[in-house]
Amino acid sequence: MSSALQISASISSNSSSFLNCGFGIRPSKSSLPPASRSHGICLCVAAPSEQTAYKTKVSRNANMAKLQAGYLFPEIARRRSAHMLKYPDAQVISLGIGDTTEPIPEVITSAMAMRAHSLSTVEGYSGYGAEQGDKNLRAAIASTFYGDLGIEETDIFVSDGAKCDISRLQLLFGSNVKMAVQDPSYPAYVDSSVIVGQTGLFQKDIEKYGNIEYMRCTPENGFFPDLSTVSKTDIIFFCSPNNPTGSASSRDQLMQLVQFAKDNGSIIVYDSAYAMYISDDSPQSIFEIPGAKEVAIETSSFSKYAGFTGVRLGWTVIPKELLFSDGFPVAKDFNRIVCTCFNGSSNIAQAGGLACLSSEGLKAMKDVIGFYKENTEIIVDTFTSLGFNVYGGKNAPYVWVHFPGRSSWDVFAEILEKTHLVTTPGSGFGPGGEGFIRVSAFGHRGNVLEACKRLKQLYK
Repeated sequence: MSSALQISASISSNSSSFLNCGFGIRPSKSSLPPASRSHGICLCVAAPSEQTAYKTKVSRNANMAKLQAGYLFPEIARRRSAHMLKYPDAQVISLGIGDTTEPIPEVITSAMAMRAHSLSTVEGYSGYGAEQGDKNLRAAIASTFYGDLGIEETDIFVSDGAKCDISRLQLLFGSNVKMAVQDPSYPAYVDSSVIVGQTGLFQKDIEKYGNIEYMRCTPENGFFPDLSTVSKTDIIFFCSPNNPTGSASSRDQLMQLVQFAKDNGSIIVYDSAYAMYISDDSPQSIFEIPGAKEVAIETSSFSKYAGFTGVRLGWTVIPKELLFSDGFPVAKDFNRIVCTCFNGSSNIAQAGGLACLSSEGLKAMKDVIGFYKENTEIIVDTFTSLGFNVYGGKNAPYVWVHFPGRSSWDVFAEILEKTHLVTTPGSGFGPGGEGFIRVSAFGHRGNVLEACKRLKQLYK
């Protein structure tokens, strides 16, 4: 092993701070001492913990020790960085992490720029805003996405993104609940459940945590779980269109889910972060289903609609009709959580959110979404032409490709090594993802076309 790779191997898989310090980027010759220049990396590795002379008497949170390895996406970034050290001249293309690539439409950035500039004036300056979000933005979200569904402005909590709200909701529910999750699913649901203490230990033989109900979603069941086999749980995390499979649940399926929650007294946390990608008649909100306001919370985001992955703006809907077992409104407790843990979304980001929901902004977002959906068609056609079974892509920016009988991490490694393409191993989304890879449609068109060319050369 070369010394550069030895350095790479020493990096913790969850060391995102290391990955942000220019790893894999060639520094100028004058910026580092000779020993550092020879490897072309920034030597900012922390000293080994065993060299620390002093330790506190504070015990580590035992729940953190339950987490397996690093969070999926930092681990992918770590492996990509190691690959770039090995092949410093390769053009590495990422179709892995679901980060948007196309510029934010100018109608939106102009509104943010105007709001930012107004902060430099006495008349335009504002400090803390309402923790629940700007009143006008909450009203615009209600009318745009929930117009005739009985969702009111006061049911909406504006946030810094759906992922952040998932953790706040876990804080709301506490440790004494049992959760169910689609398998495969976005890893933040399970990891946040582990951190707050809802789960047992990780069971390596079955690749599952104790006290979590894994609802298997496969091509055979149309990526919708057989609810007759699902045990009673308190909280059901459900994403449609699903990340990673790209499958959107039908109206009939969601009616089954709502009835299942009612029969069991459960609360659904419905993640609709990709709803605007839906092309068919699948519901774009859980609240399109009669009775859902009594059993469901919905969380969503501007990230994948307007390129706000770095701007950070989302929202959560908690209807007044949703009550705990003692009759106390869930929204009131969530409001308490928000007021304690959050000072409200950036006023600049919220100005962008309002612009997103203008007639011009909505058209611009739909145009960007249409661009990514064209990318999915290119990726789907590529894998289909190579004889793979391919799922997703129609209602979501993700393509779910089956490699039967193979380890998804092995497939990830093979594609990276032989084509310099980054994908996402399906097993990172749960045991039900083994044998699949997720390919993201977020990318510049030229990169997507080049990636597909390389894939055809590999698997022809």
